[in-house]
Amino acid sequence: MILSIEQVSISSREKKIVDNVSLSIRKGEWYALVGQSGSGKSLLSQAIGQMLHRNLKVEGKILFNGQDLLTFSQKQMRTIRGQQLSYIFQDYQGSFTPFRTIGQHFDEYLKAHGMYDRKTRRVKAKEELELVGLDETVYNRYPFQLSGGQLQRVSIAMALLLSPDLLIADEITTALDSVSGHRILELLAKRQKETGCTILFITHDWRHVRRYATRLAVMKEGEIVESGGKHRILDHPMHEYTKQLIKAAPTLGRKRLPSGLKEVETR
Repeated sequence: MILSIEQVSISSREKKIVDNVSLSIRKGEWYALVGQSGSGKSLLSQAIGQMLHRNLKVEGKILFNGQDLLTFSQKQMRTIRGQQLSYIFQDYQGSFTPFRTIGQHFDEYLKAHGMYDRKTRRVKAKEELELVGLDETVYNRYPFQLSGGQLQRVSIAMALLLSPDLLIADEITTALDSVSGHRILELLAKRQKETGCTILFITHDWRHVRRYATRLAVMKEGEIVESGGKHRILDHPMHEYTKQLIKAAPTLGRKRLPSGLKEVETR
């Protein structure tokens, strides 16, 4: 297992937000963590990289390649994040400094991780921008000159720069239209095949779960209520909450189209 979360709880001063969660993710798989807003799935993913607010307390073990990340110092975590473990966040705007160009963001990121040749950094950045459907002119633009969807694509390009072992993608298509979101996820699937990286995919969208995930876990109010293979859970959910979530996602079934058009399965 590349990642094992063992009896992890996350608490504030007032209450326990994530309660005794355990799950294991195999190397190279696309693992979906599914649940409604407020279920604790994003907090759990942030705990992996020690990115929670200091007022939150984490208990348990988070084993990444056999090492407990919760025992690491901040200096040790800085060597892990980016190269071995990388994030793509829903809040793309918070990832950028407004007075620095996109190219400067890439340049600083690559230099911090040991790529010291300036020309090589520029070429690498433009290659990654192209892979997410952005032309090289974006390199010299400022964040405020890009749309939300473009900024999220830049975030994805930066996360994939160093081919991390584990990529944590937290609701990454929320800011994109359906076509752009599909292209981004297809890109992730393609890069996963090329690099063998593992993806922890935080989502509430069952269409994406059906299309991309290999296994999944369902969270409700800070607890894992069901986990297992994608087909088993989608076709034969056991927990009542899982059944309700799937039932509330009509796009998982077949839609009746207007007369004259063939019926297709929506994904």
